[in-house]
Amino acid sequence: MPPTHRISIRIRRTPLRVALATGIALAAAATATGPVGTAAAANPAPEPAAAAQPQRVEYFTGPGAHPRHTDVPASPALSSAERKKIKGDGDVVPIVSAGPTGTKLDVVFIGDGYTASQQEDFHADVRAKWAKVSAVEPYASYKSLFNVWAVDAVSRQSGVSNDPTNGTVKDTALGSAFFCDGIERLLCVDTNKVETYAKKAADPDLVIVLANSTKYGGAGYNDITSPSGYDGIATASSDNAQSDQVVVHETGHSLGKLADEYWYEEYGTYTGAEPWESNTSKLTAAQLTAQKKKWYRWIGRTSPDGGTVGAYEGGGYYPRGLYRPTKDSIMRTLGREFNLPGREAMIAGFHRHASVVTAQTPTDRAVRRDDKVRVHVADGIRVRWSVDGREVRRARGDLVVTPRSLGVPADGRTHELTVRATDPTDAVRAPDLKSLLTDSLTWRVGR
Repeated sequence: MPPTHRISIRIRRTPLRVALATGIALAAAATATGPVGTAAAANPAPEPAAAAQPQRVEYFTGPGAHPRHTDVPASPALSSAERKKIKGDGDVVPIVSAGPTGTKLDVVFIGDGYTASQQEDFHADVRAKWAKVSAVEPYASYKSLFNVWAVDAVSRQSGVSNDPTNGTVKDTALGSAFFCDGIERLLCVDTNKVETYAKKAADPDLVIVLANSTKYGGAGYNDITSPSGYDGIATASSDNAQSDQVVVHETGHSLGKLADEYWYEEYGTYTGAEPWESNTSKLTAAQLTAQKKKWYRWIGRTSPDGGTVGAYEGGGYYPRGLYRPTKDSIMRTLGREFNLPGREAMIAGFHRHASVVTAQTPTDRAVRRDDKVRVHVADGIRVRWSVDGREVRRARGDLVVTPRSLGVPADGRTHELTVRATDPTDAVRAPDLKSLLTDSLTWRVGR
């Protein structure tokens, strides 16, 4: 079944069959209730519990294919025994350490179908998968913003269910299985178990389940907003050369907040409100330019996914009435690049979680005039220092300074030392997104 159009506010609806059943039950209860004060009124029967909402997932039939969607049953609530088991499992292993979790985007991989003796294999698979994902732009230019963690989930059996053939059952930590909803390449997982393992990491911003398999497949649970801080879950095969593209596409949703740029013919013509996502619009290229809306700053520019940025009809699941920025980006077809508006959204998404500058000298306590104050930034970041709000121009670009060298006087008063760091990339043009590319840190300077 094709998906409904995404809107900016997610509305959880009770399934029709549940609503009808509830209504019938309530009506029956009202009919059977006697006068006030009877035993029936004093002890009303409990209302039936509403069924859990189905989970919408995105899946991919093969490398280079356009994605599809379907609804799958929601994962059941965890039993106390399951929670106890997970509590005793799940070592968190650093794979890439770029800085404190509060200043970096923390990617959390959770393994499924790896036995106790295969956890080192899982760690190696994480390194290999992250190497492929981070080779794609704009990840490649922003590697210094990411911490990567592996959460060990020990399975009783190696591999995942319905691999290599439908009907194969494996006892695994997360219940990963192909042929989900009868679709061979759809790799589903128990999302409640994923959440319980993911929150073992200090600050999960992006969660990827890596299934121990060579079979092509994956899924994107894009409607999940976790209390632990991440949006969505991506699943992928560990040892399939193309499954990293599934992960990259799904991060377009979770980090870039991008819409899908493909469509279903049966959807016809879009007549709704202007979409909230930055990469679909009801406006033509001329209208975008005239009204200075969305990706108008990129129109006419050559895009890394091929061709020029414009307004191409078809996107957001509708073949007519909605436009996308380019003919065929990764938000339409796996194996492609992010287009220019997509890269802009991804970089902004990175910086929603990761700071431009990281303090190596703690900011939560005062420093002295002769102390060395150190910061870390990526290559190309513009660094400026100021004392009590006035820039010290000679210190531009310095990553290590002393308050004395910047002119902090020895007058017995407390002064403020501030560093302001900016990513000057021309890949981000929208003012509201550019504001995410500047951060500052301040130290109190004592005697």
